[in-house]
Amino acid sequence: MTELNRLLTKTIYDFKLPNSSNEYIDFQTFKNKVLIIVNVASLCGYTPQYLELQQLYAKYHTRGLEILAFPCNQFGNQEPQTSKKIEQQCRRDFGVEFPIMKKCRVNGDDSIELYEFLKTSKPGLFGFRGIKWNFEKFVIDKKGNVVARFASSVTPLDFEDYIVQLLDKEEEEKIQS
Repeated sequence: MTELNRLLTKTIYDFKLPNSSNEYIDFQTFKNKVLIIVNVASLCGYTPQYLELQQLYAKYHTRGLEILAFPCNQFGNQEPQTSKKIEQQCRRDFGVEFPIMKKCRVNGDDSIELYEFLKTSKPGLFGFRGIKWNFEKFVIDKKGNVVARFASSVTPLDFEDYIVQLLDKEEEEKIQS
């Protein structure tokens, strides 16, 4: 089985990855939730997006929104700290309550498998599979489908309506069943 075929047989719920404290999070816990996965960096011009991500999380977490931030140092050496220090800074400077995951690579031969899965499931513009910069965002619906990919320049509040539609759609389906 080729690597591409193997990735295509996986679902988002097949992953178990460590957070900044090296405790593994089983993605099964995200079933029936809308999930935003974002690669982040503390020294980037897009770093203020942490504030908007937290706003979305605070507003919609009780309705089923989850956010996972994956620190990455591949773009301009803008995330040089350890995973634990990154988490501490995010909590202190941006009030982040959602999980900060273990620092990882999102491009190249040593990128984590989750990012290979995401990039294969939802390629970028013109089929480009790589991550272009920090704060590129993937959205997964409550059924586990990778349904959207937003460039770094698209802020979280820019797609808030889309998140609400996903949350509402899933709630409507529950009521109808």
